[in-house]
Amino acid sequence: MYRRNNTEEVEPEETKIWDCISPTCKGWVRANFTMSEQPSCPLCGSEMVATTKMLQAIDNPRHK
Repeated sequence: MYRRNNTEEVEPEETKIWDCISPTCKGWVRANFTMSEQPSCPLCGSEMVATTKMLQAIDNPRHK
């Protein structure tokens, strides 16, 4: 028997992120999941710039 998952779809919202500046890297991280004021890219180690992206909201209880 199959069961449908009747969870509501979460609408995307404009979310602050850090985006890697390296043209060959596609790394980015949500701003509320970073540990420093100016993070480095977790994939390549390059600098990152603050920007926004349309994403589903995720709460980070450790970042209040």
